[in-house]
Amino acid sequence: MAKPTLLAVLVILIFNITSSSFSAAADGDDSVYESFLQCLESNTNPQDEISKLVYSQSSTSYTSVLRAYIRNARYNTSATPKPVVIVTPTQISHVQATVICTKKVGYQLKIRSGGHDYDGISYVSDMPFFVLDMFNLRSIEVNVNDESATVQAGATLGELYYKIWESSKVHGFPAGVCPTVGVGGHLSGAGYGNMLRKYGLSVDNVVDAEIVDVNGKLLDRKAMGEDLFWAIRGGGGGSFGVIISYKIKLVSVPETVTVFRVERTLEQNATDVVYKWQLVAPQTSNDLFMRMLLQPVTRNGNQTIRASIVTLYLGNSDSLVALLGKEFPELGLKKEDCNETSWIQSVMWWDESQNLGKSPDVLLDRNPNDANFLKRKSDYVQNPISKDGLEWLWKKMIEVGKTGLVFNPYGGRMNEIPASETPFPHRAGNLFKVQYSVNWEEAGSEADKNFMTQIRRLHSYMTPFVSKNPRSSYLNYRDLDIGVMEAGKDSFEQGSVYGYKYFNDNFDRLVKVKTAVDPENFFRNEQSIPTLPSKA
Repeated sequence: MAKPTLLAVLVILIFNITSSSFSAAADGDDSVYESFLQCLESNTNPQDEISKLVYSQSSTSYTSVLRAYIRNARYNTSATPKPVVIVTPTQISHVQATVICTKKVGYQLKIRSGGHDYDGISYVSDMPFFVLDMFNLRSIEVNVNDESATVQAGATLGELYYKIWESSKVHGFPAGVCPTVGVGGHLSGAGYGNMLRKYGLSVDNVVDAEIVDVNGKLLDRKAMGEDLFWAIRGGGGGSFGVIISYKIKLVSVPETVTVFRVERTLEQNATDVVYKWQLVAPQTSNDLFMRMLLQPVTRNGNQTIRASIVTLYLGNSDSLVALLGKEFPELGLKKEDCNETSWIQSVMWWDESQNLGKSPDVLLDRNPNDANFLKRKSDYVQNPISKDGLEWLWKKMIEVGKTGLVFNPYGGRMNEIPASETPFPHRAGNLFKVQYSVNWEEAGSEADKNFMTQIRRLHSYMTPFVSKNPRSSYLNYRDLDIGVMEAGKDSFEQGSVYGYKYFNDNFDRLVKVKTAVDPENFFRNEQSIPTLPSKA
């Protein structure tokens, strides 16, 4: 019988070592799962049958539970690190037990409310980790008498808008335009929508909250104190505890609102429209929000830029056409461009224009397992970009490829609220926020590299036009390109790289709060708030 070659022996050895290390890792995960489950069972009511709410990697439903709220297909690959365990609490006591028991077994805990974190950090980690998936904690109680609502973290914005509409046709809430976004992540990272100029950020309308802290205690505003309450209104909940719910203040909306979408290409005076938009959109009536989308497109075989202005106006079309006829004649808005509708219908239209006229029930659709490949980045513009600057930018956008820009106007109420009022600092002095946006269909590393390079190049080209020292970013447009905390580290130095970009001067106060409430840095992620460096 022929002797095996040295190469064959090495291959067998490597295979055996790899297999045994995989099985050792699996065995390790199994034993961690067992001790974690025992701990959960001893910290919850037996009748809760907590084991039915916990999924290990060997559970038949594990993959479907994990994938349901992955909203970026870049993080839905076989190579993406997966949680050892997913916990899907149905009661607050389950959250408390999960915090206590995750600490006990020494794993990292990621908290997912809607899965819309653009860079996936609510369900991915390079360290062994668990996911606390909040989708079952979704109750919403609306109280029209005192114009408030209490919303659990796992509810979606669509569900919140629907519940408000069920109770009142003249109330709304200033939050995001995507109805499947989770309330917990949206509000803890500040949150904004198309009533920003009238009513400020989502967190400018939060009056109370509930959080489970690092010791598993449930705290409301009074119990947590004003520093922690300040921090979780824009500083990101995942650094401080597990947000259970927010109590929000409802805002008034008229029975009739107006929406329109108008598009112009470069051949149809888009440069003049974009230039003038910068002067009008941040200064006009607080009732008017005009988002602008800029996209490279092909028209009649030629590459050009399409500028689309998408609007919510808290009033009727006659007054809107008159207002913009005076302030923004370059747009040439006509009454036939406008749709008069109710606030709830405007919410549906902003999500998908063909929704207009449908039942608001569409807002209750969570669309699980719905994910594009995507990347987003953000910037702030504090001085208008000149027409020459815009024309240079158009060339660069066409050269780069597919990446688009979204301009969101500030001004109005945003100018009236001090930068230190909440952790979100980007208030007066900012004309508009820029979102960089690219989506793609093709799986694989080649497409990923191509589109990631595109968006980074456009971000680089925008440098002369945006804020400096720091070059500011928006936390809820999560962008790991701007700096990360090394896995397993708690470094003030590393945290300050992204921290000052997201929070400017408010970062230092966030660090003090973090150090006070979570000194061991249990609640951490790739861009969490670090603790203060300990004195030598």
